[in-house]
Amino acid sequence: MVDEKIGVLLVNLGSPTAPTVPAVRKFLKEFLGDKRVVNIPRFVWLPILHGFILPFRPKKSLKAYAKIWDVEKGSPLTFLTHQLTSKLATKLTSQNIVVDCAMSYGEPSIPNQLRKFKEQGVTEIIVLPLYPQYSSTTTASVYDALIKELKALWHLPSFRFISDYHQNERYISALAESIEAAWREKPKNELLIMSFHGLPEMLTKKGDPYFYQCQKTAQLLADKLGLQENEWRLVFQSRFGKAEWLKPYCVDTLQVLPKEGVKNVDVVCPGFAVDCLETLEETAMENKKIFHEAGGENYRYIPALNDSDSNVEVMLDILNLENFKETK
Repeated sequence: MVDEKIGVLLVNLGSPTAPTVPAVRKFLKEFLGDKRVVNIPRFVWLPILHGFILPFRPKKSLKAYAKIWDVEKGSPLTFLTHQLTSKLATKLTSQNIVVDCAMSYGEPSIPNQLRKFKEQGVTEIIVLPLYPQYSSTTTASVYDALIKELKALWHLPSFRFISDYHQNERYISALAESIEAAWREKPKNELLIMSFHGLPEMLTKKGDPYFYQCQKTAQLLADKLGLQENEWRLVFQSRFGKAEWLKPYCVDTLQVLPKEGVKNVDVVCPGFAVDCLETLEETAMENKKIFHEAGGENYRYIPALNDSDSNVEVMLDILNLENFKETK
C-alpha cells in the first residue's frame, strides 16, 4: 500500500541523564529493578537494592561515569546511539521510513518512541535491539517493554523483532575490518582478547543462548582474521555478586597472562554496538591498569563500531528492508 510507513526503532540500554548522584541513582533503580536484569526473587532482592545498593552504589558509579562523560554531548552510549540512528535515518530518507532510537532505561523511552511512531502514521514497526548476542537480561527486556505498550493499543501495527545478529556476515566483517585498521596503525600484539559482558551461569542452564552466541561470534571473528587458537581468547567481564558467572573471567585472565609470558594484548568487545561505561571505563581503563599491575606491558583497547559508516551498513544489512517490503 502507498500509505504504509515503516518505523525502525534501534534500542540500547540507556544511561543516567546527568553525571550526578540523583541521576545515577534513578537510572540504577530502574535498571537493577528490572526482573530480567536481576534474576533473584523480589522479596530477597528489593530490600538489598533499596537498603544497600541505591544508598551507596550511585556515588561509586558516578566516579566511573565522570571519567568518560563528554561535557557537551553527555553519556557516550547515548550520543553514539543517537549519532548512529541519525546516520541510518539519512540513508533511508527517501523510502517512507522513520528511524528513531529508544533506551530500555531512561530517555527516550520505548513507550514514548512507539507513541511517537503512531503519531507519525507508522503502520509497520521493526525493532532492532543493539545487542548482537541475545540475552534474556537485555534483548528480552526490550521485547517486554514493546509488548506491554502494544497491548494497550486497539489497533496493533505489524511488527518485526530482531532478536540477535551474532553471526551476521556484515557484522563480523565490520568487526574484522576495524581490528585490522587498528593493526595497520600499530602492529598487532601477541594476543587478541575478545571480551563479552558476563552473565550468571544459571541463565545458560535455563536456556539463555547468550553464552553459545558469544562463542559463535568469537570463532567467526577469529576465522575472519585468520587467527590461530593461540592468538586469541574469549573472556567475560563485569562479574557482579558472589554467584558463578560465565567463564573465563576477564580480570583473572589479564592477571595470569603476564605470568604465562604474554605481555602485549589487544582487547575488543564484540558484544557492544557502541562504546559505553563498560567498554570505556572498565575495559579501556580499569582492566588496562589491572593488566599492567600484573606485569603486562602493552594493552590496546580497540573501540566498538560506534557510528561508523561500516556500522550503518551493518544495520542496513540486518534490517534487510527491501526484502521486508517485498513480503508485505
